[in-house]
Amino acid sequence: MKTYGVILAGGLARRMGGAAESPGDKALIMLGGRTLLDRAVERFAPQIDSIVINANGDGSRFSTELAVIPDLDESRSGPLAGVLAGLDYAKREGASHIVTIAVDTPFFPNNLVSGLKQSAEAQGVPLACAKTGDRTHPVFGFWPVALAEDLQEAMDAGMRKVDRWTGKHGCAEAVFEAEPFDPFFNVNTPEDLIEAERLLL
Repeated sequence: MKTYGVILAGGLARRMGGAAESPGDKALIMLGGRTLLDRAVERFAPQIDSIVINANGDGSRFSTELAVIPDLDESRSGPLAGVLAGLDYAKREGASHIVTIAVDTPFFPNNLVSGLKQSAEAQGVPLACAKTGDRTHPVFGFWPVALAEDLQEAMDAGMRKVDRWTGKHGCAEAVFEAEPFDPFFNVNTPEDLIEAERLLL
């Protein structure tokens, strides 16, 4: 079972203090002297067979040798669009599954992929997402390529919410420890970035 990792990097840093018309890429925010994208790749690579980045626009801005794949329909934004792009790419590459992560979450678990896979297998369902405490994190998910066509049809019909679509097929919740802090803490604001710098220490 070949599994591709998809880093969802389409988010803009609108709440980081930049101009609204030019907020920049979250992926390129610096944390501890390195971009969030670099940190995501380093953490993800040991867990996965291959990594691609999902983002629209000129992929060269990321200065990476990894493939940068756009949404199939750039008029449709949101995580499901990124998931669909990842599934389509993985299908063409002969992979059976993808695991998605958000680029702005620098401390996601080192056992994310194995935890998601094991939870889906244990519960006998095709999909899995991460959970800490009473919060689910549907962007951190395990997705079979076999459901790509179904997702395309659902999005064509107006589907946008991740949990509504996953609920149709059965989605396991892979529970991860939230101590000493929630590993799915994400960087949205300047205050979050300060906190992330503190957590690095």
